[in-house]
Amino acid sequence: MGVFEITAMLVIGLFAGVTGGLLGIGGSIVMIPAMTMVLGPNQHLYQAAAMIVNFFVVVPAVRQHARAKVISLATVWRLIPLALAGVVLGVGISEIPLFRGGGEAYLRGLFGLFLLCLCVFEMYRLSASTPSNSENTPMQRKGLAQAAGVALPTGIIAGLLGVGGGVLAVPLQRRFFGSPIRTAIANSAAIIIVTSLAGAILKNIVYVRIHSSNAGSAYAPIFLACCLIPTAMIGSTAGSKLTHILPVRIVKTCFVIILAIASVRLIGGAWSDLPA
Repeated sequence: MGVFEITAMLVIGLFAGVTGGLLGIGGSIVMIPAMTMVLGPNQHLYQAAAMIVNFFVVVPAVRQHARAKVISLATVWRLIPLALAGVVLGVGISEIPLFRGGGEAYLRGLFGLFLLCLCVFEMYRLSASTPSNSENTPMQRKGLAQAAGVALPTGIIAGLLGVGGGVLAVPLQRRFFGSPIRTAIANSAAIIIVTSLAGAILKNIVYVRIHSSNAGSAYAPIFLACCLIPTAMIGSTAGSKLTHILPVRIVKTCFVIILAIASVRLIGGAWSDLPA
């Protein structure tokens, strides 16, 4: 990579860090589409790199949420084992022959469609919610079925698409547990610390064995991650502080806007690159 590309990675890392820290989503939904735009299609490489960066994005965010005392440790520990199982399954699915070579366009398109569906759902929630009840939803029972309904999809999506999983963990906690938005974001960040680390290890092992053509390319995800991590950590610290300062409706609106932009970019690019 040249000076322009490295500078672009630093900017992408900063923006991904702010977004990930603010919304408890890691940062992949910003990093992967942005890297595709700057460096060209290479979904498996970007997922392997983004999974590494996600860990460094959420660590400073979790520190901020812990200081604000909004993390529900009982919920986090209940969700982590199932989320880890989902990550392993998701990474395995991402490596089926359909998604290799030119077929990685299908993986990018799937990522984009997933974000678009989530965007529509969050837009509905945003239009249906009111300031009076947005942070006062009664907590619902956290049984095994509800925990699985949150953790397994979160882990599978994290492993399959290289995201932190917060894009599902946040809305699913609100749906199944009735968690306030700030608690859902904080819990999501705490879960991502574990799932992103496991996902990064698995995905990079698979990348080296299947997708790297030589010794140099085997280190490509680590090199990309090192370009993104410094500014991502700075951005995450700032974004996680904003979570507890900005009005809830603004936080939700930022979430919807990011989802909309990323989904359109990914779907459009994947459509043009689909195998003939």
